[in-house]
Amino acid sequence: QVQLVESGGGLVQAGGSLRLSCEASGRTFSTYTMAWFRQAPGKEREFVAGISRSGTVTSYADSVKGRFAISRDNAKNTVYLEMNSLKPEDTANYYCAAAPEAVLGRSGRLYDYWGQGTQVTVSS
Repeated sequence: QVQLVESGGGLVQAGGSLRLSCEASGRTFSTYTMAWFRQAPGKEREFVAGISRSGTVTSYADSVKGRFAISRDNAKNTVYLEMNSLKPEDTANYYCAAAPEAVLGRSGRLYDYWGQGTQVTVSS
């Protein structure tokens, strides 16, 4: 079992930056592939970024590539999402997710554990 708690969301102007954090409980954090998803009102949940167990492999949605960066610190049981050059269309509830498999996938079905989410609002 893994419990995930996100933090760092908030209100920011377009062009600004935010850093999201997701802290996991338990001693097996390094065995999980981690990812960030987001869901805007009236839209389906979408993959944002993912990172392998060791942190050496990352994957990004085309819409955030070059602006967002995912990283992890296995010693701190924490995964981060650095978001730069934010746009109003980035407004959503952002969720952290964990998958026990080694494959870094974009489908939410691969991820067994989810956090409660943190709201990001980008004003124009």
